[in-house]
Amino acid sequence: MIDDIALFIHIVRRQGLSAAAARLNLPAATVTRRLQRLEQDLGCQLIYRSARKFSLTAEGETYYQAYADLVTQFERTERNLRKDLHQLSGQLTVAAPTNASVGILQPMWSQFIKANPEIQLNLKLSNENKDMLEAQVDLALRAGPQQSSQLFQSKLGTVASVIVASPGYLADHKTPESLTDLHNHSIISTRTFPIWALHTENPKNEETLRLQPAVVTDDIGLAKQLAMDGLGVTLLPVSEMAKELAEGSLQRVLCEWRGPNRDMFAVWPTGRLLSARAQHLRAFMKTHISNQRVLQGSIPG
Repeated sequence: MIDDIALFIHIVRRQGLSAAAARLNLPAATVTRRLQRLEQDLGCQLIYRSARKFSLTAEGETYYQAYADLVTQFERTERNLRKDLHQLSGQLTVAAPTNASVGILQPMWSQFIKANPEIQLNLKLSNENKDMLEAQVDLALRAGPQQSSQLFQSKLGTVASVIVASPGYLADHKTPESLTDLHNHSIISTRTFPIWALHTENPKNEETLRLQPAVVTDDIGLAKQLAMDGLGVTLLPVSEMAKELAEGSLQRVLCEWRGPNRDMFAVWPTGRLLSARAQHLRAFMKTHISNQRVLQGSIPG
């Protein structure tokens, strides 16, 4: 009925069924049939049928006055939304993990901002997976698959995790030669990996370690710094320490063992159309991340 009411408003504005049909690119017979259906639904005649003169009935005038402004507002909003969905300008709100965004992904954000000056990037950084709908986020970059049925997701990359320590720490302590040896070392634990689920590639082996930590932190960046300061052994995503591994300020321990891979996803709410801006960023992230070996599971050094 709502579409038929909007059609009725256009008939009145065009002062005739034929003029409204031409304006809306509809067959005249369709306009006539839909007007008749609306009158049947409302139980009253809205327009006097006359070839010489267009006029409204009293009921038609009442319905026109009641709905004309609402239809105008609805159509204006629809045009603005359609325009917003297709233009590469305006605000784009994105959620992303703090550590990766100020670390390995920082060049990606700079390149996107430089390449898209008409897009106002509102970047919300947090290491917590906050509710996207509540935060009014258009697109999110997240580690690990999302369990919510209210979210769509597209995999962008994967990050390996490895056991590391500083050269100074390994010089002062006997380098672990087996997983059992780790129980005799100072362990820096993160809430990302509270339990160390480790595996080897060839041959395929799996072990789960529940180590007694010397320190626990929910910040991966701090765990990396503590390890660099020679305070212990830790398990971290390679993306957080690619530079340190390449430079040698952190060294792998028990190189045959790895921790869990952390997949990276672009995430957006179901039931919401992605704007051209969000689609553009999603493609930009996919291209950038696919070209970073560390973000495709590679381990430096």
